[in-house]
Amino acid sequence: MFRRVSPRGATSLGILSSLAVIAIATLTMSSMSVHAAKSDTSTVHVTTAAEAADKGLALATFAGGCFWCTESDFRKVKGVIEVVSGFTGGHVDHPSYEQVSYEKTGHVEAVQVTYDPKVVGYRYLLDYYWRHVDPLDGRGQFADRGDSYRPVIFTHTPEQKAMAEKSRDELAKSGRFSSPIAVEIKPASTFWPAEAYHQDYAKKNSFRYSYYRFGSGRDARLDAVWGAEARGPRQEPAGGSTQQPSPAQPSGTTH
Repeated sequence: MFRRVSPRGATSLGILSSLAVIAIATLTMSSMSVHAAKSDTSTVHVTTAAEAADKGLALATFAGGCFWCTESDFRKVKGVIEVVSGFTGGHVDHPSYEQVSYEKTGHVEAVQVTYDPKVVGYRYLLDYYWRHVDPLDGRGQFADRGDSYRPVIFTHTPEQKAMAEKSRDELAKSGRFSSPIAVEIKPASTFWPAEAYHQDYAKKNSFRYSYYRFGSGRDARLDAVWGAEARGPRQEPAGGSTQQPSPAQPSGTTH
């Protein structure tokens, strides 16, 4: 098994993308084996929504395929305090990466985002999330196939649930896509931080991360799905509007 494709499915992005990812598998897995013995999930603080609120902060939880990429993307948002890679939505306590990647626990790879709502609003985080995933693919994301890589928005409050459903419905009605939106919206449940070597992976292993991300086809697919809006939108002050999806079809192709 190479690093980011679950054993139950082959990549849908073609042989070239697979070979690009496989090319770094040996280096990546050897790094994992070295760090795994030292990893301790208890070293990563698990913040609850109530704890965040006591500090004037808030939580958002998103699954968008590879948590290395999703974590790296959300760390770029002004007002985001912390992003933790981990697992949620499953039926096993303290799941390991190996268990989840072999589809044994029901979890998905996800990130828990702690943010300052005075700086960035939840609606912006939703708009940002949509433009960093393929919303038409519910069977995985990019090169990563299987249930543990499916896209999900996990909501912590009734207000988040209403906003997430509204954003999904607006996108579905925009006329942008000919296929239905495949992203699930579910109540947030226990979030289990992944092993320490997964945290802030893009920064700690920049070469391997960059090589993986390119080989996965993630950015190429985002460009095809979202066109000029890929990896957007422009950030506005909290409470302000963000650039909304245009009904016009973006450049590139969709499902």
